Amino acid sequence: MNDPTPASLLSPELIAMMDKGVSVNVSSCSLDLRPSIVRAVASALTAGCQTVTVYVARPQSRQLIQDVASTGRIAVVFSEPATHRTVQLKASGARIRCAEPSDEAVLARYLASMEQEIGRVGYGPAFTQAMLANRLEDVVAISFEPQQAFDQTPGPRAGAPLRFTRTDAA
Repeated sequence: MNDPTPASLLSPELIAMMDKGVSVNVSSCSLDLRPSIVRAVASALTAGCQTVTVYVARPQSRQLIQDVASTGRIAVVFSEPATHRTVQLKASGARIRCAEPSDEAVLARYLASMEQEIGRVGYGPAFTQAMLANRLEDVVAISFEPQQAFDQTPGPRAGAPLRFTRTDAA
């Protein structure tokens, strides 16, 4: 089966929304399909959303980490707090690693963005800093290549598969 490329799943506008650093929740399930979910403490996308990396705090994510390790399955929701514009990505073959010093810049960039995003709905930086505070040695990175994308913005299109079609001649 040929999986669609991330560029064919998502418009540049949605990739930009996800890449700027918005609220992210990560889920998986066990081999017997019991769900696990946790709030990410950061996220990063490679150019064109070819690879997505989400960062979770190990103390709050033990079940999720175990589920991803045993099944490779992951679903990630990116949601813009002020508008509730939401995108869900799904994939199999997710990979887990410990966060490294080179990830600190990603974590700091995400925190700065979330301070702005959460600030737009009335919460100060102290709230966001407390919500995302973690020691680097407690952070786990989970990377995957998106295989499916869905519009999860509340409304009549919620749950609809996304498929971006270029309208330019390129």
